[in-house]
Amino acid sequence: MTRFSAVVARTVISKKTIELLTPRHEGLQFAHYIGDDEAQIISTLKASMQEDAVVFSFGGIGGTPDDLTRQCAAIAAGMPLVRNSKAVELIEGRFGEDAYPMRIRMADLPEGCELIPNPYNQIPGFRIGQHHFLPGFPVMAHPMMEWILETHYPIETPADYVESAIYLHGTPESSIVETMEEMIARYQDIRFFSLPIHREGNGINLIEFGAKGKTSDVEMAMDDLKSKLAEMDVRWTEER
Repeated sequence: MTRFSAVVARTVISKKTIELLTPRHEGLQFAHYIGDDEAQIISTLKASMQEDAVVFSFGGIGGTPDDLTRQCAAIAAGMPLVRNSKAVELIEGRFGEDAYPMRIRMADLPEGCELIPNPYNQIPGFRIGQHHFLPGFPVMAHPMMEWILETHYPIETPADYVESAIYLHGTPESSIVETMEEMIARYQDIRFFSLPIHREGNGINLIEFGAKGKTSDVEMAMDDLKSKLAEMDVRWTEER
C-alpha cells in the first residue's frame, strides 16, 4: 500500500513530489490545493491526521498575517502554539536583531514538534508525526523534502524488484480493461499499469502494459498476460 498518500499544498510542488517518490516505488495518491482559509486548512489537516498517511504541506509557515499553517496545524493536532527555543536560535542566527519583532514569529510552532532543517536560509519547517510542514518556495521546499525522505523514509527496494512491460499494437485501451481487472485480482502483490502512446503522423497507436514487483511474481504475471493476449488475438511486442 502506498505510504505517501497525501499532499496538502498551497503552491504547485506536486510534480517534484512525484519525482522524489518515484525512485522509492511510491506514488502521490492525491493533492489538495488550499487557499488562506483557516477553517478549511484545519478541517483538511484534521482529516488527514486521522489516516495512516505521509503528508507534505507546502506554504503558510511564514510570519505575515496570511500565513496560517503553523497555527492551523497546532489546532488540528490539539497542541498549543509555543515559541520553539531551537527555532529562535536559528532565526536569531540568521537575522540577528532584525529577527525582532516580526521574523521571530516563525518560531511559534506546535509544542513538541520536530524541526525540519532548511539549508537555504536556516528558517526551519516542522514535523508532527507523519505530517511535514515546509515553505512554499520550491528552492527551500525541494531540498527539505529530500532530507525528510532520506532521513525518515529511506529507500527499501527489494533486491529482486523489477518492472516489466510489453507494447500492444492497434488495440484500444478499453478492450483490455477486463483483462487488467482480472490480472489485478489474481496478482495482488504486484502493481499493474497501462499507458496509451499516440504517435501522430505515422498512424501508430500503442498501449504500454506492464507490472512492477517481486521478480518471480512479475514474470509469472507477464507470462499469464501474454497468454491471455494471444487468446484475444492481440498483437504485442517487447519494444515500441
